[in-house]
Amino acid sequence: MDRVVPRPPLPIALAALALLGAAPAPPKRIVSVNLCADQYLLALADPAQIAGLTSNAADPDMSAAAAQARGHHIMRKSAEERLALDPDLILGKTWGLTATADPRVPVLPLPPAESYAAIVEQVRTVAAAVGHPARGAALVARMDRELAALPRPGRGRVAAYYQRRGFMTGTGTLVDDLMARVGLVNLAARLGKPPLSQLSLEEMIAARPDFLIVESATDRVTDQGTEMLHHPILAAIPRLRIPEAWTVCGGPAYVLAARSLAAQLARRR
Repeated sequence: MDRVVPRPPLPIALAALALLGAAPAPPKRIVSVNLCADQYLLALADPAQIAGLTSNAADPDMSAAAAQARGHHIMRKSAEERLALDPDLILGKTWGLTATADPRVPVLPLPPAESYAAIVEQVRTVAAAVGHPARGAALVARMDRELAALPRPGRGRVAAYYQRRGFMTGTGTLVDDLMARVGLVNLAARLGKPPLSQLSLEEMIAARPDFLIVESATDRVTDQGTEMLHHPILAAIPRLRIPEAWTVCGGPAYVLAARSLAAQLARRR
């Protein structure tokens, strides 16, 4: 019986081929295994290359690329189903994947992108992996132009990204990066909080932020977690709203979130 030789990790393989002056053949059946990878794949691959997307890919509350996901194969959370699709590239490594994946199928892991710089790096990496580096370069150039044109109307005012059950997003996160881009100061940084912490209603009022940034979906009360955000004690703090789908993952939707925040702040001079 012939010995199966595992393929080298994808970034190493790409680098080796580049040194040899040869371009690898683009993958023909790409499977995504997390929501963030879905969005990169939809932005950068040809539709015919996409063999499978995750169960959240077509959910507009979760994915900024839900419209583009229509018509593609949506998978359940099954390693067996992923392998049955016979992928030649798996995008977005997740816990437990290595135990069930075919070692001959290259896997391109995508750690969470917590800044615009990380998004740019991942766009270029995924574009090269799917065989469309020029498409990635064009996307980065377009995002750079749009972000460079944005004003910074925050003017050093303080904002808190406040979520259901009183969770607040801190520094070193994508939301923190967005705040800085539009000229806001993150309340979590002022208070020395970690990337994710809880702040009671009383603590929030005592901190006196200029704005609360909330997810658009929390405009309606659906449970006790969202009900907290509608407490009368918070009514005096102006709100900036953005869809969760724009911030749950790093990706091209970063530009949409930055543009929306800048526009809302410009109306609140």
